[in-house]
Amino acid sequence: MIDLNRTDGVAPIEDFSQCHAGIVSHLEQLDELAPLLEPAMRARRLAAEALRFFRSALFEHHTDEERELFPSVLAHAGKGEERERVQGLVDRLVREHRYLESLWSKLEPELQAVATGGQAEVEVSVMRQLVTHYQAHAQFEEQHFLPLARGILGREGEHLAALGLRLHMRHTPLQQTPF
Repeated sequence: MIDLNRTDGVAPIEDFSQCHAGIVSHLEQLDELAPLLEPAMRARRLAAEALRFFRSALFEHHTDEERELFPSVLAHAGKGEERERVQGLVDRLVREHRYLESLWSKLEPELQAVATGGQAEVEVSVMRQLVTHYQAHAQFEEQHFLPLARGILGREGEHLAALGLRLHMRHTPLQQTPF
């Protein structure tokens, strides 16, 4: 508070000047905040988008593979070496699914906090592991399992058609018909 009745020889105008210096200093700090807000808002948007995507797509994709694709390929694989090869690939892919899901379960609450603007200590190493391991998983599946699956199920076209229909039906929302 400014004392307009001071008698120590300091003019009240000096007090006003000192107040302005403090205000200007805080305004300069506030101005530094502006460029930091955009990355923070982008981080919240990316975290929210990751949550929406992974909650629906990641687990659903793994479920589709494990309930539909893998059993179908195993059922139509030739006995012996081909079936053993398919089983080995399926076992590996399922292990990778569980590992990726465990990484996600560690990361999800942290991303939830980021998405809602809360305080979060995001384990960046876990996030990088998820990204790196999923990219390697997808590449392995694309290069090794899916070409084999296409060959096995493509021997008789109805196997691929049946698989496609089952997957389509799983992802088609039920329509309620009015009575």
